[in-house]
This record gives sequence, structure tokens and C-alpha cells, in this order.
Amino acid sequence: MTLSHAAGATQPAIAVEHLSVHYGDVTALDSVSFTLDRAQVCGLIGVNGSGKSTLFKCLMGLVTAQHGSLSLFGQTSTAARKGRLVAYVPQSEDVDWSFPVSVGDVVMMGRYAHMGPLRHPTRADRSAVEDALQRVGLTELRNRQIGELSGGQKKRAFVARGIAQDAQLLLLDEPFAGVDKSSEATIVELLHELKSEGRTVLISTHDLAGLPRLCDRAILLHQRILAEGTPSDVLTHANLARAFGAAGTSSVTTPTAPGA
Repeated sequence: MTLSHAAGATQPAIAVEHLSVHYGDVTALDSVSFTLDRAQVCGLIGVNGSGKSTLFKCLMGLVTAQHGSLSLFGQTSTAARKGRLVAYVPQSEDVDWSFPVSVGDVVMMGRYAHMGPLRHPTRADRSAVEDALQRVGLTELRNRQIGELSGGQKKRAFVARGIAQDAQLLLLDEPFAGVDKSSEATIVELLHELKSEGRTVLISTHDLAGLPRLCDRAILLHQRILAEGTPSDVLTHANLARAFGAAGTSSVTTPTAPGA
């Protein structure tokens, strides 16, 4: 599906306005507003508990905000999900790795919305799965039980599911946590390829040093948005001190722009 021919093609990939989420007396998100245009890779950064995972779950319609609104390509999160426009790659702890499915089965799940009610894969479905596996370097492991993969391979399998789905927006929650350097490099290269194809990526990460080579844009979150813009605009000592605390910034190195 190409969004240039879809309804709402001029709408941004993500539009969030004054979004607030509370868990009892705990505030997870406090009047968060931002817009993310298409064909961008945006890094979402902040300390643990800053609201990053809650934001992802709101975008997927898994958590309901008490205040504010959001849209994906001009649609509700439910409509965007049903339209196969958005894919979510969760943190590892959100997945039951003991479930008896193969890597190929996991990637094929991205094709379910394209199938009929009996979910019999067509030649097009199988081709999409093979292409996605090849792009993430997991072709030879298609029959391996998903829980037997390394941390990096698991993340790549779920990225492949989003690619097979033909999602135009990928939400990646800490994809580099527990990942080896080879898998990290594969994922970074793939995200840039997806961007060049017109897809949009919102990715949460603790890798501040790698942010400039990964992202066009960054959002610094601590229940509310503290800073947004290019990585160099966001990753200043002043902004990091506000988000991580003065004591926490002593071990944080502000990345140097390429060529500086």
C-alpha cells in the first residue's frame, strides 16, 4: 500500500495534542504534543519511567489517555491498525518467548490482515515474508523457534513482521537493548532503507551517542516534552541535565556532530 494514493495522504504520520495519561496518582504523560512528518526516523529518549512505553501504547490504542487526542495519518489509532498502517515492536519483556512458533510464523503474523478469515497464506503473503526475512538477515533461521534466537535476532524478527505487514509507521520500543553490535548495525541500516522508501519510524533508545547517525529528529521526554528538534538541538548538556538530573549527566557524553 502506498500512502500517496491513500486517504489522508497529506496528513502527518503522527499528530499528538495535549495527551495526558495517569495511572492512579502517577502521571505517565502530561500534556504531550508533537507532530512527526512522514519519511523520518525520530528518536524518543528519556530516563526509565519517563513515559516512552506509555506513549507507544497510546499510539497503538492499547492505553487510553484521560485527556488529549492523537491521530496516525489522519486516522484514529484503531483505524490505522485495522488499515495495516502501523506496526509495533515491543520490548523483549512484553513477549512470551516460550510460545511454540517459528521465526517464519512470527513474520507471517504481519500478513494476517491481508488474508481471508481462514488465514491461508497466498503466494503474495509467502513472498512478502521471504523478502522481510532476507532484509533482516534471518532467512536461514525461518524454522527456528522464536525463543531460541539471540536478543538481536529476536528484535530483527519483529522488525521483519512490520516490514511484511507493509506498515508505513514502525514503533520500536528499545530495539537495541541486549542487542549485539552486528544486529544493531543491521537494524540501523534497515531503518534508513525504510525511511528512503517513505516509511516513518519512532524509536525509543538509551543510546545517546548513536542518536545523530540514527535519527533525523529527537524528542526528549520526561512525562512532558522537554526538548525536540534535530539530535544536536536536543542533546545539549542543559537539556540532558533537566531530563537525567545533574548527577546523571556526569557519565553522559554529548555526541559530537559528524565532521565537528
